[in-house]
Formats: sequence, C-alpha cells, structure tokens
Amino acid sequence: MAIGKAIQNLVAGEQVAGSKIGGKLLEELLSEGLLVVVARGSRKSYRARNIEMLKRFLTDRDESYRVLEVENAETRAAMANKTGNSKLMTIRSCPGFPVNSYEPIACLLNDEPFVVNPHEGSFLFVTQWEGFRIPADVIVIGIENMENFRLIRKQKKFFENYLRAHALPTKTLFVSRYPQSNDLRKWLTTIPNRYLHFGDFDLAGIHIFLTEFERHIGTERASFLIPSDIADRLKSGSSRRYDEQHAMFKEMQTDVRELGQLITLIHQERKGYDQEGYI
Repeated sequence: MAIGKAIQNLVAGEQVAGSKIGGKLLEELLSEGLLVVVARGSRKSYRARNIEMLKRFLTDRDESYRVLEVENAETRAAMANKTGNSKLMTIRSCPGFPVNSYEPIACLLNDEPFVVNPHEGSFLFVTQWEGFRIPADVIVIGIENMENFRLIRKQKKFFENYLRAHALPTKTLFVSRYPQSNDLRKWLTTIPNRYLHFGDFDLAGIHIFLTEFERHIGTERASFLIPSDIADRLKSGSSRRYDEQHAMFKEMQTDVRELGQLITLIHQERKGYDQEGYI
C-alpha cells in the first residue's frame, strides 16, 4: 500500500521520496528515464518526467496499475467498470514480445514452421515464446526504443555494416522488450544465439544492458552495440540527460573493455545520445 500511494502521488505530479517508492521499482523507473531527480542537500526525491509515459510503462509492467486510470475509484464496481477486473489481480493478458526482420527467417513455433517475414509497416508478436526457436546462424538484436524497432529498414545499412565490421552473423532477428516484462530475457537464456543490445548511449541505457541482459545471458553471448562514430555523436548529445543520470549511475563499471571505454567517454563529454539518431 505504501508503494501504491507513492505511485499515485507521482501520477498526480507530486515529488516523492525514493524510500517511499521501493528500491527495485525505483531503479526500473530511473533506468527507463521516467523520473527526474530533485536533490535538496543530501536528500533526494523524484517526480515524473512525463505522467502519461509513466502510466503507460506501469500498465505494461503490471495490469493492476490500470487502477491509476480510475478517477475516484473507491468501489470495486468503479474499478471493474474502468478496468474490467474488480479484483485487480496481477496477471498479464498478453505475454511475449515483438519480433521483426527485413528478410525471411525460417523459425519454429511449438515445433511447427513459422516464418518471420513481416511486411514493411508491421511486425509480429510472439506470445508462446517458450516454444519459439530460431536458426543457429541468426543473431538477435534487441532494440530498446520502439521507433527504432519499427523502422529497422531505415537502419539496414547501419546494422549490416556494423555486423560485418565485427565479424558477426548478418542474418538478423530484431526483438523488443515492449511491453516491459521479463519474457524476452527469459527466452534469450534458453537459446544459444548471440545477442546484440542496441539502446541509448547514456548511463541508464548501459545500466539496462548490464543488469537486464548481460548479467543473465553472459558476456560470451551478449554484447552492447557501440557504433564507430559514437564519440562524434556524443558531442551533440544531451547534457541534461547526463546530469539527471549521473548521481544514480556514476559508480557503474564493467569488465568489458569496449563498454568501459564508452562509459568513460560519456563521463568525459558529460552527455548522452539517443539511439533514434541512427534512424
């Protein structure tokens, strides 16, 4: 109930102390860039950067948060009228994750042939992900931003050049973590394929990769996509983004040399760069 009240206050546009939100949820909201840090001496509180985005994230994360959309929802009838669920049970009606590709990929879904080949302007959604299998020569690229995920054809040369330069497989399956859940990560731990993470080039983006993917998949299969021109691009990045994330992630470290160099570069430039810039 304490966490629920804190979320209600954030959605109302109020500042909330981090201790009221809860450590794991606070870390998730910060890593997604949904909160702004408000520092007063040694004390920190937080407010929503964008209330509608915060609501959407929470609803995707857990359907019970649909109660946030209910005005004056003090009765079960009012909740049922708005949410269709009077008990507000913690269930997800649509498990799984989206997949995309710009070439046909012959996969298996529950041991039946399943070709991933969406038309331009569309992508597929795999719900029974436990039975989803892909060829061994396919590399999986996880894309954090939905705009980049939708518009993979506009980034085709970028991906192809990167994969060739790093001697990686060029047959590519694109996946997204939207809606926010652990399904994609769980699926990645069940397959032997290489995983390449394409996210924002800022401290929070790297933190997502390290905690949500590399930690579970391992450095042998998981790597962070670092473009050759990122040093130049960071010069025109967002200093505000860096300032908002610095306190939370300033001690972040990695044993992977290339990723450590990127973290150092971000600290040197004191800026972050959005992956949408590569569309």
